[in-house]
Amino acid sequence: MAKARHLYLTALLMGYILGTSTIKTGQDVLQYVDPLIGSKDGGNAFAGASLPYGMAKAVADVDGQNTSGFSTDGSNVTGFSALHDAGTGGNPSLGNFPLFPQYCPEDVVEDCKFPKAVREVHYVNDSVVARPGYFALALENGIHAEMTTTEHAALFRFNFPPATASDGSDLSPLIMLDLTDLWNSRQNASISVDAQAGRIKANGTFLPSFGAGSYVSYFCADFAGAVVRDSGIWVNNRAGTEPQQLYVTRGFNNFYLQAGGFIRFNRPEDGTVTVRVGLSYVSTDQACKNAEKEIHRPLHDFDNIRKRAERAWRDKLSPISIQPGGATEDLQTSFWSGIYRTMLDPQDLTGENPLWQSDEPYFDSFYCIWDSFRAQHPFLTIVDPEAQSRMVRSLLDTYKHEGWLPDCRMSLCKGWTQGGSNADVVLTDAYIKNLTGIDWDTAYEAMVNNAENEPLEWSYEGRGGLQSWKRLNYIPYLDFDYLGFGTNSRSISRTVEYSYNDYCLATMAKALQKDDYVKYLGRAGNWQNLYKPDQISSINGTDTGFVGFFQPRYMNGTWGYQDPIACSALASWCSLTSNPSETFESSVWEYQFYVPHDMAALIDLLGGSDAFVSRLDFFHTSGLADMGNEPVFLTVYQYHYAGRPALSSHRAHTYIPSLFNSTAGGLPGNDDSGAMGAFAVFSMMGLFPNPGQDVYLIIPPFFEEVTITDPLTKKTATIRNINFDNTFENIYIQSATLNGHPYTKNWIGHGFFTEGMTLELVLGDQESDWGRGEKDLPPSLSQGFR
Repeated sequence: MAKARHLYLTALLMGYILGTSTIKTGQDVLQYVDPLIGSKDGGNAFAGASLPYGMAKAVADVDGQNTSGFSTDGSNVTGFSALHDAGTGGNPSLGNFPLFPQYCPEDVVEDCKFPKAVREVHYVNDSVVARPGYFALALENGIHAEMTTTEHAALFRFNFPPATASDGSDLSPLIMLDLTDLWNSRQNASISVDAQAGRIKANGTFLPSFGAGSYVSYFCADFAGAVVRDSGIWVNNRAGTEPQQLYVTRGFNNFYLQAGGFIRFNRPEDGTVTVRVGLSYVSTDQACKNAEKEIHRPLHDFDNIRKRAERAWRDKLSPISIQPGGATEDLQTSFWSGIYRTMLDPQDLTGENPLWQSDEPYFDSFYCIWDSFRAQHPFLTIVDPEAQSRMVRSLLDTYKHEGWLPDCRMSLCKGWTQGGSNADVVLTDAYIKNLTGIDWDTAYEAMVNNAENEPLEWSYEGRGGLQSWKRLNYIPYLDFDYLGFGTNSRSISRTVEYSYNDYCLATMAKALQKDDYVKYLGRAGNWQNLYKPDQISSINGTDTGFVGFFQPRYMNGTWGYQDPIACSALASWCSLTSNPSETFESSVWEYQFYVPHDMAALIDLLGGSDAFVSRLDFFHTSGLADMGNEPVFLTVYQYHYAGRPALSSHRAHTYIPSLFNSTAGGLPGNDDSGAMGAFAVFSMMGLFPNPGQDVYLIIPPFFEEVTITDPLTKKTATIRNINFDNTFENIYIQSATLNGHPYTKNWIGHGFFTEGMTLELVLGDQESDWGRGEKDLPPSLSQGFR
């Protein structure tokens, strides 16, 4: 496989370089993007073809780890579809209307394999090729499939090898359409087959994979390259050529009715049948129009469509440039692939929203903001501020038409809220970093709505427990909440997240000169009300030696109990429905560090800088830190707040490349729409954000030099290592200059990017005094609200 991949990359490099390079050695950056990173072992990365933020996402669907369609786990292919999400957990997402090519035994259509369980076939491992805008593989039955995409359409090419029946006659290629999705959530669907026109149209009602309600998607396929022999529909394991249309419901009880349509062809001389697939969430007619507009006939123009996709990706990656300095190709591949994955979701569905009429952008697949606000959205703010501004406008337009900012949204549906109202953090981050084109008065109104009004269903919008939040100044254990309904759990994690959400609201209130900023500033300190100073923690009966942890608290002020290691990698998984606890998808140990706005107060509460560093070290070396989930991200860099930035650098190098690397299993958990990719990219860039604040924490980049050109100001920021070595012995900053002047702060603001500054870091192999002084630490609320 390595040799085949090398040959392919060489051909790509020689054939498609267009003169725009984002690696200073002159190589085409796309050769360092590998969509197969994270395609097994729970990374759930989307491996197929897509444009940046594209709705159409084409890939092979398998019966193994298939939340994003395809996995390199060696499972069976069940179809090829063009709607997917990227890096999600939970139920498989989308995968609507899969196509499946095959030959019918003895050319008898009734003997073809139609249901998923019987038609599945292994793919040839060494045949898989995944590049930006392109995906291909060969099935073990000899059929080869490749695909590329535009914004709302996909182009598939299926090549059928010669095959004969027992009487020596040629077999006829058949391509079937299945009225289903990846997790068989279809409620009803319709299909019509027009053999004369070579077109199949379909629509169906499906369920979102992590939310409430249902959605309708529409499909339009045109076939070319071969003469149609016949067509029809199929139900379960039988098919017929007389009926050409069908309406199907879900089926009775647990029996899922499988059904769809097919077109059969006389095999063309070259064996290739091309399928153009148009997609829409508005109507079947719009699905057809999308295909006709974006992929013109003749449909054999596959290579030009693919080249267009590659150009789009080069353009999006172009703001960043690196001087590797001898860093390995694996490290470079991990870096560029991480950037690539940050731009798969959310998806730009502008013009594809049937829920309301608006001139504003509409983005979908915020899956979920609880994951993406920590690194992905701050990264897009740097490298694609126009897209990030459009996403923020979409969130506000959703608020205007549905009454609430989403915390999670997919397939036109409201997704489950995992913690606080973390769209507040996204809005605040956009404001303090001067994104333009956004109605900030509406943004503030939406954030106040989250803080003051409890919705009836806070399971998928807003916040719950607001009566207690305002009266008790914490979310209590077993709260009496009769105003709204949600999973009555997560009292600790919701308390610390609500505290930060209200800090963000205070930031906006002060900036917009609102009188109530003092109120929200007060609520930002509510996290302290769940701190139990005498709480101890043990692992397997052995005291960890640390005292003082967050604990659940009843409405009457008395304490409940949750083992501080519960919900960690050393205990059991805790989610919304599986073992719901007072922390969400992480432990008290992890959430004790989530006070991003007042780390100085937290450090003081936990015994001072040395005690804090000792506790943070124990967390990261004991198995308690879950690098496969986003709440851990900032803890890697919180040494900065204790005046030990060198330890943040050391900690980042313990995780990269050991857990974040260029292998198919090179992610420690769900990529979550590019959140994991953004963590790795920021770490390798040497600047990690504290989202919602104008703060980037500085460590040495993993390359000799990184430059970022602001797409709006056109100014180029540079982070340069002096004494860089590719064995990473010199990972500690000895001194620094900013635009040629000494710089001792261990953090920097967003103006570094927009004004095009140059930060030079002199490196050594030992911790120095750089960045350790009190005046060099990042800001904290208790040291003065800014």
